[in-house]
Amino acid sequence: VQPKHLGCVGLSCFYLAVKASEEERNVPLATDLIRISQYRFTVSDMMRMEKIVLEKLSWKVKATTAFQFLQLYHSLIHENLSCERRKYLNFERLETQLKACHCRIMFSKAKPSVLALSVMALEIEEQKLMELTEALEFLQLHSKINNRDLTFWKELVLKCLTEYSSSKCSKPNVQKLKWIVSGRTARQLKHSYYRITHLPTIPETSS
Repeated sequence: VQPKHLGCVGLSCFYLAVKASEEERNVPLATDLIRISQYRFTVSDMMRMEKIVLEKLSWKVKATTAFQFLQLYHSLIHENLSCERRKYLNFERLETQLKACHCRIMFSKAKPSVLALSVMALEIEEQKLMELTEALEFLQLHSKINNRDLTFWKELVLKCLTEYSSSKCSKPNVQKLKWIVSGRTARQLKHSYYRITHLPTIPETSS
C-alpha cells in the first residue's frame, strides 16, 4: 500500500467492519466518517477502495478472529475448573493480553486459533492451574495445532506480554505523546471547522 493511500485503506476497512458487525441503524454515513477523519478523499474514492479490499479478502468479511477463539476456549476451559478456582482464569485479563499482542504487526501472521491458545496456555501456566493441562491438550488436538507452532507463538506472546508489563511500557515518555501541530495546520483546521456541518446532538433520556 502506498503511503498516500493508507488513510483511505484504513477508513475503508473500519467502515467495512462497522457494516459487518453493527446493526444498520448504527452505521454512520460515509460522508460523516470522512469529515471526522479530515481526509481529503471523496465518498466515491472510499467506495472504490472498499471494493478493492473486499476483492483482496475474497468477499469474506466475517472471518473468525482470535478474540472469538479466545471466547470459545475460555468457555470450554472454565467448565473444567471448580467454582473457587474460576476466578484465577479471568476473561478480561485474557482479552487485555490479546489486545496487547494485536498492537504488534508480527501477530497478524499468526493463525487466530494459535494466537488465542497461546495466550490461554501462558495464563494457565502463570496461574499454575495444572488441572487444566489435559483440557488444554484436548483443545490443541481439536484445533489441529501442532506443538511446534504453539511453542513458537507462545514464546513470542510471552516476550510481548513481558515488555507490555515492564516499567518502560507502563511509564511512556509523555513528551513523545504530545501532538505538535504547525501554525499552518492549525489555521487549516480552524478554517475547516467553520465549513463543516456539525453532527446532530445525541438525545438524552431520563433514567
